Amino acid sequence: MTTTSCPVFWRDPRMPYVELRKVEDGRQVCYAPHSHTQWSIGVITGGSSTFCYRHDTYQVGAGDLVLMNPLWVHACNPVDNQPWSYLMMYVDTEWLTDLRYQAGLLQTLKWQDIATATLSERAWYKDYRRVAYCLLDPGSDLLDKQTAVVGFLSELMHKLANQPVKAQPPASEILEKTASYLDSHAATEVSLETLCKLSGFSAGHLVRAFKKHFGLTPHAYLINRRVQLGRQELKNGTSIIEAALNTGFADQPHFQRVFKRLMAATPNQYRASSVDQQVNTTDRK
Repeated sequence: MTTTSCPVFWRDPRMPYVELRKVEDGRQVCYAPHSHTQWSIGVITGGSSTFCYRHDTYQVGAGDLVLMNPLWVHACNPVDNQPWSYLMMYVDTEWLTDLRYQAGLLQTLKWQDIATATLSERAWYKDYRRVAYCLLDPGSDLLDKQTAVVGFLSELMHKLANQPVKAQPPASEILEKTASYLDSHAATEVSLETLCKLSGFSAGHLVRAFKKHFGLTPHAYLINRRVQLGRQELKNGTSIIEAALNTGFADQPHFQRVFKRLMAATPNQYRASSVDQQVNTTDRK
């Protein structure tokens, strides 16, 4: 099979709760620290990489799974520009919360962070790949894809349920209020002076406290939020220029540069995804 540096994104409007990314040459897709609103789980299919997850760093290689909680800052990049490849699945947080709740793993319909950051068990690696290539295979019907995703995630959630929860320390009410303001004003210009008035903190104290808790400065948090909003716009079929302007970027080139830095893909590569992505059957092994 010919290796391509372009990432492949799979999604299907009939399954809006899951999205898949396939990368065959990870040397071409380096990430800046970022976070997602979804829960994410990836598997290294070849080579190795460095997985930075909040305050911890892991060396992961072929067969390893990496798990990321919503809003937890992370980055996964190649080691010394060595070849590596991976699959990444993004799962809607509300949908997964409901799945865990219906399985009796949560007492309320409220998201609970998952402690495990990596898994190195061959069985889970093989199961993940089977699900991924079922999604990518245009010959698999809807029920097959839905059953594969629900079955895999249900079993995995039961396995992880017995792990001690290493929850992110709660932010102060002031920091939560500041983050909420950035979330709701992400598409508009926000000044540090405004955030200082809102929080009552000095500029220096606000930046330090915010970064310590969220892993990003207020500005980086705002930009990350804009990219996530832009990602949703593109997923809905919005043009790149409209997505840029709708999410607070000055112009399309700026949006493209930032989107690629955080998503390791251009807006056009992301927007061009199809439910009929082709898959080489030799990858199933």
